[in-house]
Amino acid sequence: MSERTHTEEFRVEGEKIVSKIKELIHEGNIRKVIIKDKDGKTMMEIPVTFGVVGVLLAPQLAAIGAIAALLTEATIVVEKSEQA
Repeated sequence: MSERTHTEEFRVEGEKIVSKIKELIHEGNIRKVIIKDKDGKTMMEIPVTFGVVGVLLAPQLAAIGAIAALLTEATIVVEKSEQA
């Protein structure tokens, strides 16, 4: 069984970044989350390990919240894995 990855992009307003990332992680199969500003510059890249939830993810979410306060619009790029 091999594993393939693909990416999805979501444009969100700054204050909705944290809630969107929580929603995406809850869906599962996420390998990496990249947050970019409206000009496409990478602001933060977070590897997401399987089984990481709650307390272990809290510091990253706090950092994302700080970045979100600075952004009016952002793109969230999500790398997902699929079993082939």
